[in-house]
Amino acid sequence: MPRYPSSQPTEVELQILRILWEHGPSTARGIHNQLAGERETNYSTTVKMLSVMLDKRLVKRDETVRPQVFRTVATQNRTQERMLKDLIQKAYDGSVGSLVLQALSSQKSSPGELAEIRRLLNELEGGKK
Repeated sequence: MPRYPSSQPTEVELQILRILWEHGPSTARGIHNQLAGERETNYSTTVKMLSVMLDKRLVKRDETVRPQVFRTVATQNRTQERMLKDLIQKAYDGSVGSLVLQALSSQKSSPGELAEIRRLLNELEGGKK
């Protein structure tokens, strides 16, 4: 049975998305210049990655201007939500609690992060202390 390509971004695609989220709409050359600061890559590889990302509908391209400008289809928050929902379904059998417990036990959280987690839990419980 053929394997269908994932709509989820790969590591390199996420790097490109981060560049676009941080810097806004950019040309392929601008994206490549930012990406080259993080990893060794050829311009042609960057263009190919953008082509794949167009097919996956992760980015869109404004063809009315030259050079063409790329922008993200979804916000960073929306992309993270989609990836997290996918992870919860695939790795934690749909259990948000299992994900949270694993995340909290896998590495130390800062006091500020723990305070934010407590605040959110209180808010979700309707302000109970």
